[in-house]
Amino acid sequence: MLYLHDVWVNWFEGEENGYSVCHFHEWRKEDKIELLDQVPLLYITTPLFNYIENDMQDLPKALLDTIHKRAFIRKGPQRNVLEYACVITDGNDVLALDTVGYQIPIRKSRIIPRQEMLVYDMIENTKQQNFRFDEKSYQKEYHMLSMSPELIYGLTRRERQLKQLLMMALDQLKTSDNLEELRYWLTEWDPKQYPYIRYMDENQAWDSLYEGVKHGWSQAHEELCHKLVKGQPFLEKIWELENDQANQKQKSKNQ
Repeated sequence: MLYLHDVWVNWFEGEENGYSVCHFHEWRKEDKIELLDQVPLLYITTPLFNYIENDMQDLPKALLDTIHKRAFIRKGPQRNVLEYACVITDGNDVLALDTVGYQIPIRKSRIIPRQEMLVYDMIENTKQQNFRFDEKSYQKEYHMLSMSPELIYGLTRRERQLKQLLMMALDQLKTSDNLEELRYWLTEWDPKQYPYIRYMDENQAWDSLYEGVKHGWSQAHEELCHKLVKGQPFLEKIWELENDQANQKQKSKNQ
């Protein structure tokens, strides 16, 4: 078995989509970086890699058996064993995972570029391991709270976070099923439609609003997001955290 040593990881917990597991250039000073003292490296097939990277389903039992208690994490002078953790690659991309004792990849992380290159060097003369999973019946499903990658690609970490926040706020708006509220927010988003908005029913207003905001990210998206989360403590907190990060980053640039 192949092993990597002294691997820096930045765990993203409960993220089912790979686009939410930030690459090294998007890591932040406030992130909790950990050091894997030793971790098994698995060279797997691309369908299995995509299944692990972009979902939160059970891992193949044979894979779990292969990595069982073979990874160690370093915390100060202590070296603790991890029940199921490894680094996987399909030869095109690299991902670290930790199940936290379960059978699903609860925590995922990218690794630093130098170690990524080491991974590719290590697998150069090895064969892919074929861990069986139910590939034929598996189909990834996207929805408003788990957006399709095409709606996310090209956005920065902050923009992705705020877009997910906007979708959470829109989901609450949809659940309320309040026609006047839907018309109000659609007018906020696209005032030019006002002559038609007042004749729209709930479905028409919702479809027009969602179809209008789901692509890209702009100042208009940000303003709508800010207005929608006002008065909702949990959503407001996420907004504040992201903007505190942005303000700190700007201060650092100006110094």
